[in-house]
Amino acid sequence: MKSQENLYFSFQKISGIYFRVFTTKKGIRRIYLNDKEAKIKSASLTKLHPDDPYMYNIFAELKEYFNRERKKFTVPLDVLGTDFQKKVWNELLKIPYGQLMTYKAIAIMLGNENAMRAVGRANATNHAPIIIPCHRVIASNGKLGGYSGGVSLKEKLLELEGSLSLELFE
Repeated sequence: MKSQENLYFSFQKISGIYFRVFTTKKGIRRIYLNDKEAKIKSASLTKLHPDDPYMYNIFAELKEYFNRERKKFTVPLDVLGTDFQKKVWNELLKIPYGQLMTYKAIAIMLGNENAMRAVGRANATNHAPIIIPCHRVIASNGKLGGYSGGVSLKEKLLELEGSLSLELFE
């Protein structure tokens, strides 16, 4: 019988968003936005105080982000995904605060211009939204596309970063 992985979790509401964060001894494993009941199956869970060392100051960094005091996160990540997903997520980490990139541009950076949909799927499965800034990716036609926290949250994040312009809606 396979033993269960030991994960830690905590939650906090910041700027009207309910964050439920799961961590390992290596870093952030998963962040759920506005999902108070989120669980990770096949894991042994230990609830921690939001400022516990195994929460890696994630909530403090998120507060700083929403107060426009932080543009880059320093929390360690321990996200799981396929090699392709991890390549996409690594490209997302390179998108500067306040900047936008298209799915196509990321596909080109990965060496396959036709992988736009695969990039979109990897974006949709991002396990650390906001930290891995998938909200900064839009369609080539300027449409925002989807977001795990909802399109209205994506709009608010882009507005916070100053990258949401009226030309997106023309």
